[in-house]
Amino acid sequence: MHHGTVPFIAKYNADVHLQPNKRKFMSSSIIQPVIREASTVILGKERQIRLALACLLARGHLLIEDLPGVGKTTLAQALARLLGLNFHRIQFTSDMLPADIIGVSVYDRDTGEFKFHPGPVFAQLILADEVNRATPKTQSALLEAMEEHQVTMEGETRRLPEPFFVIATQNPSHQVGTFPLPESQLDRFMMRIEIGYPDHDAERALLQGTERRDIISALRPHLEPAELAELQASVRTVHAAPPLIDYVQALVEHTRRSPDYVTGLSPRAALSLLHCARAWALLEGRDKVVPEDVQAVLPGIAGHRLRPVHDGVRSSAIDTAEDLMRSVPIP
Repeated sequence: MHHGTVPFIAKYNADVHLQPNKRKFMSSSIIQPVIREASTVILGKERQIRLALACLLARGHLLIEDLPGVGKTTLAQALARLLGLNFHRIQFTSDMLPADIIGVSVYDRDTGEFKFHPGPVFAQLILADEVNRATPKTQSALLEAMEEHQVTMEGETRRLPEPFFVIATQNPSHQVGTFPLPESQLDRFMMRIEIGYPDHDAERALLQGTERRDIISALRPHLEPAELAELQASVRTVHAAPPLIDYVQALVEHTRRSPDYVTGLSPRAALSLLHCARAWALLEGRDKVVPEDVQAVLPGIAGHRLRPVHDGVRSSAIDTAEDLMRSVPIP
């Protein structure tokens, strides 16, 4: 526990006693089977699975950056099946056009009118695979969809299905044939995580076990979309006491004052940190946020948003978060 947590908890509990949360709270127990089954597909990566679910429950979008072959696509496919969501995979390539994502209008000679044919973005869970292999123009086709949950084509706006969740994967930027995501699009992703190599025992089980695609095809939904929507609504009812919000603000304000970063965390990042902390608390079975919840999601929130002043210095998301936590004591 971070130094200073005990007085924080005392202040927090006093606040909860004075201002009880009477809104409906949906238990996280219904999502625990999702975590357990996903862990049988992505071996030894329960924390990454929990972070992905926290991002989804907080109504955000997830960016997974890692080497090819470590399970990025497998994680997205497993979550789609276990959550009962309609799923589309979009393989990004350098010759892809925005219409390949949004859709096109085709002239119908029988009616004499143009008929819209929706693209793969019209699904509840989108896997934008290797998103940084596409050009910036095509990458930007996702911006409106991710932010507004709608797309505009030829002057007409069309709503996307709910819930709407984008999992984008990208290869490390030093690899050949990649186009770095601009800051404006990186900021649209609530969280970025890495999966990493499996440990020895997990890899041994992987080598001796059933093919991942066979396991995924056998998965059955544990939730209905309506239940997922209720869980997302419950996240907003998880109580964050004023001292907790003080802590979030202190972390954000430190990044803005620090000479180590080109720019600090944006207000959107601050909201993302709070929403994800609430979601993490819900996954832990609590209806109130504690500092450890903020610290658990901080690497995923801050790592892709903070760029060091010295371009040659590249800290990992965990190192960045640990520097922040050392610099900012809990109130």
